[in-house]
Amino acid sequence: MWYGVYQCNFPLIRYKILPHQQTHLQFFLKFLFLSFSYSCPVFQVIKTPMTSQKTFDSLLDFSKALGKTPVSCKDTPGFVVNRLLVPYLMESVRLHERGHASKEDIDIAMKLGAGYPMGPFELLDYVGLDTSKYIIDGWHQMEPDNPLFAPSELLNKLVAEKKLGKKTGEGFYKYR
Repeated sequence: MWYGVYQCNFPLIRYKILPHQQTHLQFFLKFLFLSFSYSCPVFQVIKTPMTSQKTFDSLLDFSKALGKTPVSCKDTPGFVVNRLLVPYLMESVRLHERGHASKEDIDIAMKLGAGYPMGPFELLDYVGLDTSKYIIDGWHQMEPDNPLFAPSELLNKLVAEKKLGKKTGEGFYKYR
C-alpha cells in the first residue's frame, strides 16, 4: 500500500487546514526539519488526531535512522521549538522597545547568561525579519488575544523599510 506523509518546514500551517480532501487521514502527520537541519539533532513529529499509530511509529523510526532525536507534540503553532523560541524573540524586541535594555546588551546577556550561541537580535537577523514577522502575524491572526503573539511596531517598521536582516545587509544590525 502506498501512502504519503506531509512534511512541513513551516510550523504555521496546521493539520486542520490541509487534509480536507484526503481520503486516508490515518496516514497524515507532520514533521519538521529546522532550518539548520543538517546540524540540528532534533526532529519534531506532529501526530494529528487522525494519524494512525503505525504511521506515527514509522516516522519516529525514520527520524532515528537519520540520526535525529524525535520529539512529538500536538499540532500547536510552532510545535515545540518555535512555540518557545518565537515568543522569546518577540519579548526580546519588546524589552528593547520599552527601553529596558539595548539590543546589544540583550544579546550579550543571553549569550553569556543563558549560554545561547546567538543573542535574540542576532538570531532574528539570521532567520530574517520578514520571516519572523510572517510567523508572528500568522499566529496573532489565529490567536489574537494571546499576548505572546502580539505584533511589534519596531519589527513592522524594519520590515517595511526592507531591513530584513543578514540577507539584505541590515536588520537590527548592519552587515555591510
